Amino acid sequence: MRKIFWIIIALLTVGLIIFSFSELQTIAETLKDANYGILFIALLVQLVWIYNMGLIFQSIYWLMELKERAAYLAKLAAATNFVNVVAPTFGFGGMALFVNYGKKRGHPTGKVTATTALFILFDHGSFIAVLALGIIVLIRRNNLTMGEIGASIFMLMIFSFFLSLVVLGMQSAQKLGAFLLVISRIINRLTKPFIHKPYINLERVESYADEVSAGLLNVRRHPKRLIKPLMLAFLNKALLIFIVFLMFVAFNIPYTAGIVVGGFSIGYLFQLVSVTPSGVGFMESVFALALKSLNVSWPHAILVTLSYRAITLWFPLGIGALAFRQIERENA
Repeated sequence: MRKIFWIIIALLTVGLIIFSFSELQTIAETLKDANYGILFIALLVQLVWIYNMGLIFQSIYWLMELKERAAYLAKLAAATNFVNVVAPTFGFGGMALFVNYGKKRGHPTGKVTATTALFILFDHGSFIAVLALGIIVLIRRNNLTMGEIGASIFMLMIFSFFLSLVVLGMQSAQKLGAFLLVISRIINRLTKPFIHKPYINLERVESYADEVSAGLLNVRRHPKRLIKPLMLAFLNKALLIFIVFLMFVAFNIPYTAGIVVGGFSIGYLFQLVSVTPSGVGFMESVFALALKSLNVSWPHAILVTLSYRAITLWFPLGIGALAFRQIERENA
């Protein structure tokens, strides 16, 4: 089964590279004109971003009264990021990876599931705060469009879904179980014409809700422990914004704080809500258009966008593939 899973991931990865081949060629041409010293600093910042992911998970593990090394969690987070890019499922694919390997390391399934749900909540919540700043920039410049408003509403719906799960789990296992049963029945009805049997075992849902709720009770017991992962989540967004800033510097392009924050927030928004893997082929256009609307020339907007994607998408994707393969070998 593990071999089949690896083959599927490998095929999806090859498909992503083929789908993005022309973009990769353009990125390679673009980076030839950059300041390589600045690009190297940006790569280091991206590595810090990956390690900070491990710190976020470690702090949530601490909240759940679980112990794990930050370095291992950073490696698992990199592998999770890789899986989420090649098989985008709004974070659910990565959640399954954490639960699977957490179980093998002796961690309770419910607590690990609660950990990943809280991570997505912190990650999306911290971005929504940044997005609010970006929207303010666009409003002040009279550049806010219906597309950006619609995407923001969709982002809020995703955030609200995970927030509902966490709040219900903290209040009552029965309420969480009832909510998950409704979702599970809908999924079973949608998948029944294709697989001719229930996709989700409804009997297992209630016991699983008990496990998750037991993990989320730690949030009520230790509310002050929420501060650390939340601050680290904001740091992760700050690191990505800093990389955007470095791309302006690398190509000696004029900028302002509003341009950097506004461009990043809209670009990252469409990266999250896009139907393509990590927004490939779509996010680039939106990011460049957002920068252009903020008075960055079109050639400069393209330079910043493609170089930013090289650092924040393709570089960590390679690291994530290596991390995923190493974790697979360790658990073979």
